[in-house]
Amino acid sequence: MKKKYVPHLPSILATCENNYACALKLLPDCDSEDLSYEFKISEQLKYKIKILDSARYTSTLMMSQMANNTPSFLRPSMEIRLYHDAKVAEVLSCQRVSKLQPTYEYPNLNMHMQNEKQMVNVFLAEWLHFCLEQRAMQITTSS
Repeated sequence: MKKKYVPHLPSILATCENNYACALKLLPDCDSEDLSYEFKISEQLKYKIKILDSARYTSTLMMSQMANNTPSFLRPSMEIRLYHDAKVAEVLSCQRVSKLQPTYEYPNLNMHMQNEKQMVNVFLAEWLHFCLEQRAMQITTSS
């Protein structure tokens, strides 16, 4: 009999806390709506973070990769919610897949991994760390 997948909550929470801290480093003002920030990696590649909504306890962001000569459906994007009271960031949707479930039965019709939500949050962590590293490199090379 196959064992049911059970998410490891401490590692998921640690990832979401780390994502929140990194997002705040990148966004000096995440309380203002209709702001957007761009992080230029090269002439062909940029990351854009747009603040969609801001309330007392939450902010909603859209983070996307913008690459020249790449069709829009191949450009990664995700909607992220920052929970300021809990100090965590969670991916709400990724690649036009909304309402990610905590776990999925496998196999499934959409071929989601059992831990799809956790993997998407890990991917967000990699994106945020990459943007932080690139921003630091741009600051040190431009001065």
